[in-house]
Amino acid sequence: MTQPAPFPWAEAMQFGFGVLRLSPDAFWRMTPRELAYAIAAVRGPVSTPMDRGALNDLMTQFPDSGETLHERHQ
Repeated sequence: MTQPAPFPWAEAMQFGFGVLRLSPDAFWRMTPRELAYAIAAVRGPVSTPMDRGALNDLMTQFPDSGETLHERHQ
C-alpha cells in the first residue's frame, strides 16, 4: 500500500509567511483548510492535468503535419 505524501510544511510556511505575510501566531492558528483557501485566493483555482483521453482528442483534432514550426512560418 502506498503511503500518502507528507504535508508540505516548508512550502506552506514559505507561502504563509512570505506571500500572505501572516504572523507566526496567525499561521499556526489556521486550519489546513483555511490555509488552502487562502492559497487558492492568491494563486487561483488549481486545474487538473490533462488526461490521456483529452490529449488523444487534441492530437486527432490537430495532427502534426510533419513540418517544423520554422518551416511553417517561412
